[in-house]
Amino acid sequence: MGAAYETIYFKADACDGCNECMSACARAKAQSDDQLQSRIQIVPSGEGFELALCRQCGDPECVLNCPAGALAKNAGSGVIAWDGSKCVNCLLCTVGCAYGGIAYDAQAGHVIKCDMCAGDPACVKVCTTGALKHVKTARIYNEVGNLEDLFAPGLSGCQGCNTELIMRHTLRRIGPDVVVATPPGCIPGMGSVGYNGLTGTKVPVFHPLLTNTASMLAGVRRHYKRMGRDVMAVALAGDGGTADVGFQSLSGAAERGEEILYICVDNEGYMNTGMQRSGCTPYGAWTSTTPVGERAHGKTQDAKNLPLLMVMHNCAYVATASTAFMQDLYDKLERAIEAAKTGFAYLHIYSPCTTGWRFPSDQNIEVARKAVETNFVLLWEFNPRDGLQLTHPAENAKPIDEYLEVLGKYRHLDPDQVEHIERTLANNLARIRGFAAAKGTASAEAGRG
Repeated sequence: MGAAYETIYFKADACDGCNECMSACARAKAQSDDQLQSRIQIVPSGEGFELALCRQCGDPECVLNCPAGALAKNAGSGVIAWDGSKCVNCLLCTVGCAYGGIAYDAQAGHVIKCDMCAGDPACVKVCTTGALKHVKTARIYNEVGNLEDLFAPGLSGCQGCNTELIMRHTLRRIGPDVVVATPPGCIPGMGSVGYNGLTGTKVPVFHPLLTNTASMLAGVRRHYKRMGRDVMAVALAGDGGTADVGFQSLSGAAERGEEILYICVDNEGYMNTGMQRSGCTPYGAWTSTTPVGERAHGKTQDAKNLPLLMVMHNCAYVATASTAFMQDLYDKLERAIEAAKTGFAYLHIYSPCTTGWRFPSDQNIEVARKAVETNFVLLWEFNPRDGLQLTHPAENAKPIDEYLEVLGKYRHLDPDQVEHIERTLANNLARIRGFAAAKGTASAEAGRG
């Protein structure tokens, strides 16, 4: 397996053409305010902008075109470095680059290109619109890419569903010393417990009732512990079996501090059995049991804030995550695995459902991203020592319409319903920030004492 590297991502529709990134780069690399000396160039294109920047290509044409060997890709960082002592200024590298990422600087007298600022890009730090992002998820590929996939190939999930992504990534990271519980829902439905006597996993997996997932896992974990074996007990469960009918055993296991990693894959409904509403289905959403018509206008109650309920149990670790932000998800998965060795860890992963939410199957990750960018979903984590803290900025959120309008289950909403959703999201954010601030105040008072 080859290596993956960090990169700078450009989101054209978020760029407002302020050119602060160019100024920052020129100051960092040439100690100048002249934007022509910037290694990054924002170029007007139609009604928007395009980016001219070195992509640090895996098979770089600039390196191949250089007759003097002045360009070389660093195998450790992935950055294509330029060696001025070898350069003959033939400019063949600029001909080979399809991205305008290397160019001749007349003032410097040689070519210039991005070097990623030693892993801390100056351009990204000054971008306030989110058009530039330093993507570090390459470490996931490098760290776990060679680990064994503990699910068999060919699981039968719906087209575009990212639940299988969650399942495979989770078990690949945890490893083979695990027992998995998958209560009724989409996860066993797509084949995790298998068909005709053959399981879909390469590790022990069982199919509990909706009501007793956490209690059965508690018994499994205690049994192996008595045997002297360090086996992780993991639940992969939907929101219905977690927030509703399975909540009593979940709450009991959390209150006792059972050594379990409980992962709730929240697709906001009982999707496997006909797209019925659950306690986690948001206000206004269409489901088969909250229909839309002349009198009915979707669900009339707000979603149950299950992750916050788990915080109230003072679990060893609680976090929310999204597959649109894999680095954040993996960081939290690491901490959840560690916490489950000595206590109860709960990870709540938001997972858009292409079928039940009514959107094109190729838009799953984009829908998940919009949910976070509009604050419909907040990403945070909690442990008893450090309290609660947001792990993704909630400032400058995008209008909620950008999220609601891409989902068929919300296309019936009237202005009053949208206003209700906006008010609910604002209250939720204020509540989360209140928890975070309260912990900060308590820590400060403890320090003074």
